[in-house]
Amino acid sequence: MPLVSPQSIDDIGSGQSSIGNQAQIAAPVILQFWQLFLRWKWVALGIIFSAVIIGLVATLLTTPKYTAKVRIEISRDQKNITKVDGVESPNSGRDLEFYQTQYALLQARSLAERVARQLRLANDERFFAAHGASANGKGGLLNSTAENATVAQREKREKLAVDVLLGSVSVSPIRNSALIDVSYTSANPAVSAQIANAWTEQFVAASMDRRFASTADARQFLEKRLTELRARLEQSERDLVNYAAEKNIVSLSRTQGADGKTQTERTLISADLEALNLALVEATADRISAESRARTGANKEAKDDPLLVGGGTSQLRQKRAEIAAEYAKLMVQFEPGYPAARALSEQLKVLDSSIAREESRVKGLESGRSSTNRTSEYRAAARREQELKQKVDVLKSQFDDQQKDSIQYNIYQREADTNRQLYDALLQRYKEIGVAGVGASNVAVVDNARVPQGPSSPNLQLNLALALLIGLGLAGLAIFALDQIDEGLREPSQVNRELNVPLLGSVPDVDEDPAILLNDPKSALSEAYLSIRSNLAFSTDHGVPRSLMVTSTRPAEGKSTTSLALASVLARTGKKVLLIDADMRSPSIHQIMGKQNIEGLSNFLAGDNEWKAMVHGSANGLPSLLPAGPTPPSAAELLSSDRMMMLVRQALEFGFDNVVIDSPPILGLADAPLLSRAVEGCIFVVEVEGVAVRGIKSSLSRLQSVQAHIFGVVLTKLQSKQIGYGYGYDYGYGADRDATAKNS
Repeated sequence: MPLVSPQSIDDIGSGQSSIGNQAQIAAPVILQFWQLFLRWKWVALGIIFSAVIIGLVATLLTTPKYTAKVRIEISRDQKNITKVDGVESPNSGRDLEFYQTQYALLQARSLAERVARQLRLANDERFFAAHGASANGKGGLLNSTAENATVAQREKREKLAVDVLLGSVSVSPIRNSALIDVSYTSANPAVSAQIANAWTEQFVAASMDRRFASTADARQFLEKRLTELRARLEQSERDLVNYAAEKNIVSLSRTQGADGKTQTERTLISADLEALNLALVEATADRISAESRARTGANKEAKDDPLLVGGGTSQLRQKRAEIAAEYAKLMVQFEPGYPAARALSEQLKVLDSSIAREESRVKGLESGRSSTNRTSEYRAAARREQELKQKVDVLKSQFDDQQKDSIQYNIYQREADTNRQLYDALLQRYKEIGVAGVGASNVAVVDNARVPQGPSSPNLQLNLALALLIGLGLAGLAIFALDQIDEGLREPSQVNRELNVPLLGSVPDVDEDPAILLNDPKSALSEAYLSIRSNLAFSTDHGVPRSLMVTSTRPAEGKSTTSLALASVLARTGKKVLLIDADMRSPSIHQIMGKQNIEGLSNFLAGDNEWKAMVHGSANGLPSLLPAGPTPPSAAELLSSDRMMMLVRQALEFGFDNVVIDSPPILGLADAPLLSRAVEGCIFVVEVEGVAVRGIKSSLSRLQSVQAHIFGVVLTKLQSKQIGYGYGYDYGYGADRDATAKNS
């Protein structure tokens, strides 16, 4: 039996009131939720059970899905087998957004379109069937074959195929690695594996295409610039050749420096001048030698004179010394291969040869020649020297003119060199761009997709768990909503908070006859009303009110039982109590006490003053009873007189210590407000989870409007689940009685 906590009689002697104590005790939040669940447990369990059943049915009816998975590796650094840098920086792949970009590209619509085109999924009925698209479904998109489909229908089929692909593929990066799982799910395991593998293949191909496409603009620009530079280079070289032909500049040797500039070291005129100069040096040496021999022939005596013999060679030696000094100066600044240094070196060789030949002649190699021959030889050598001098002078004049012309020639040469360098650089860059994309892909397939052997969904255990969680959530929402809709009092702590009226006590809901339990002082019901009586003793300055009225909002809230119980508790304490059944419309106390209702209150109110004869005497600790009497035509009219106040006054004067009146309900009737004038105050009975709070407040307002004093509220029919901490009437006599009953 559900019970509540009693108020010990010892509290009366301690002088501390317990009115409103229960209203001040707030249960823990978890316990409040538990109590709320217990209140609506069948609703909550129904919702949870329904959710689980729906989850089970949905799982069993769901088409099995198969997931194929491909694992790939995406490296930050691209492998470049050509060792040629591309247009983009080699560090561009190290950005923080690199992998996020790759994940987005793996789910791009363009990639899905590539896969759909490669596998021709728009014409594959097996593909659509694997995703739940029937031959006549999707608004008639699939009810025509690829052969007889119109252009619009083919476009719609392709769009549908791409949408299905994007909705079935998933990308799952593996944390702290460069590995990515690409999964595809469908109702056909073979289709799942085929599309998963094709997806990664097309991703690699799309990456390569993007690299080539990224250089397209650069190639077009370079092609245009190369065409322009080729024309400029051809024109500059043509101008150079034409100018050289016009100015008779014939280049015999050219060199190109490290900076790419062309340097002309020898021309035809410079070579001729060099050769004639060498010949002139040799002719001069021969002339000097011939002159020496001619002199030697004229003066035979001086033939053996070393000074005369050495006169021819002295000039040669002096000339050689001058050229050697000049050659030494050039060696300080230039290499031996320098043109001027090389010419001086040749002159030195010629002079050395002439000196050696002259020395041989002096030693007698030509001692047999005649004087005439020596003279003619001398003249021929002098003539030859003179001719060479003239030719050298002419070439020197031509060389000077050519040096002046070489200024403009060098301008043309530099322009041609500059254009050639630009053309070569752009041509090299154009070749680099052409091969920049030819490298190993930075995407590698680690594991290809295999045909799945078992379905990946639905997962029965997971779906049931989710259904259970959803059911719990819906049940919680439903309980919360029902709790907010329900405006009745559910626990004692609400009385003071909602009504601003003291709580006198709570009465447990019992399954047995209340009259039987009230006869047992040790019952939980008697203990509860004893606690109410104790609290009532602190409601006035003279203890328990001598006259009080018990009423409620509506019938069947425990009003009559409370009236009888309070009167009985007071009677057991030695008080002389008169219980008046003032509910003349629906009397019930006489039935509970087993008395007759032949005459009673209605007779007195109608004018019969012998009320003492109508009272049923007390017995076995029960109070005296004045029944309601015959039902009058208008109870309110009878109660409107002052006879009720006279009855209460006479009863107290007659010797009754307390008068307890069982009043009719308040709503819809005027009896209770009229009766409140005859008593000190009222006790308001409220059934737990009964009348809405606004109805209770309306009833209290009617009593307060007639200046009725309200001692407090008594909660009736309280279940154990509605008790704050669970400490209730199980502790006390009730528990002992139940244990005794079980033992017996």
